[in-house]
Amino acid sequence: MTPRGVRQVPVTDEERQHILALHAQGMTRNEICRETRRSSGTVSLTVADAGFTFARGPEVEAATAARKADLEGLRTREAYFCLLDAMRIREQMSQPAVVFSFGGKDNTYEERAVDEPPASDKRALASAASMLYDRSLKLCPPDAGSSDEQAGRDLITSLMAGLTAIHRDQQEATDEGA
Repeated sequence: MTPRGVRQVPVTDEERQHILALHAQGMTRNEICRETRRSSGTVSLTVADAGFTFARGPEVEAATAARKADLEGLRTREAYFCLLDAMRIREQMSQPAVVFSFGGKDNTYEERAVDEPPASDKRALASAASMLYDRSLKLCPPDAGSSDEQAGRDLITSLMAGLTAIHRDQQEATDEGA
């Protein structure tokens, strides 16, 4: 069964030249199929018979790299907004709040201003902030070899070298005195 709109007649020389011209313009196989109303097999065979291919390795790699960079940018942006939201929620934990309730036999609404939210509300706020912090770290994890981390390693290395030198000097002084 042939796809709708695709012809089952031999490819003419004129069509062959048209397919090859479209290929030379950089059109994809599917675009050529739509343009010429020929099946993907017919277009692929016509191009292959002429010694060409639809392989677009470098172009595909460049496009993939660009998409990855775009996605990384979007993840970074989303992580940024997660952190901002978490910070806003965290601030609410120590801000004045209004507590309220409905109910009673008359089903009334009561509210009261308090200096800080009740413990149960703080727990819910802390949970929401924690979830947002975690989400931001998953979206945009910190660099394993960040400059602060490297500076810390360098400091520890130099301290250890200094302590080793002091220990060696003390050992030599002890050995000379014995």
